[in-house]
Amino acid sequence: MKIGVFGATGVIGTRVVAEAHRRDHQVTAFARDASRFPAVPDGATWQVADWLDAGTIAGAIDGLDVVISAVNAGHGIDDTIANAQNFVNGARAMVRALEQHPEIRLIAVGGGGSLEVAPGRQLVDTGTEFTQILTDVLGVPAEYRTVVLALREALNVYRLSNRHWTYLSPSSGRIDPGPRTGRYRVGGDQMLPGEADISAEDLAVALLDEAENPRYLQRRFTVAAA
Repeated sequence: MKIGVFGATGVIGTRVVAEAHRRDHQVTAFARDASRFPAVPDGATWQVADWLDAGTIAGAIDGLDVVISAVNAGHGIDDTIANAQNFVNGARAMVRALEQHPEIRLIAVGGGGSLEVAPGRQLVDTGTEFTQILTDVLGVPAEYRTVVLALREALNVYRLSNRHWTYLSPSSGRIDPGPRTGRYRVGGDQMLPGEADISAEDLAVALLDEAENPRYLQRRFTVAAA
């Protein structure tokens, strides 16, 4: 397939590019700043594209089969918090761009805070429990809740659209580089129990598996370590 990857220079995006190339797909990698392009392209065609601008996106994705979005709103925790609304703005821009390309499928990576921990109760809405997870487990300030809420709103933007979207919310709090095992657990809107941390490499495997064999069209799903 012809696959485009937004956020291709990030922890997740670089693994998605590598995994797609590993599977012999034709990969176009997008970044907002050409200075972040790798010195060695590693099998991908690199292009500058602003994921906040619908017109730019529409031109960049022309001819693709699948777009995978693994963007981040900033560089570092503080910058991401300050620019959290960009997750929502980017989702709106992507939906507008896909209106010009209704045949293209989108798989967007979001946050796990909007997963349910009990029927009708999302993790982000658990109050002090969620704050403790942010500060004690993830090591980020309580203000990071702003980011989680923005990612939830971005999911709602896709849910209200009629595009061919899929949203992946990892059950793990952190996504770090690690081994590629090729194994993971899958769920829907509920947080998966047990040890959830999944490597960026295995998250990329899950994304490419969904790209090749779509199971969650116009739905959200979650993954966790096997």
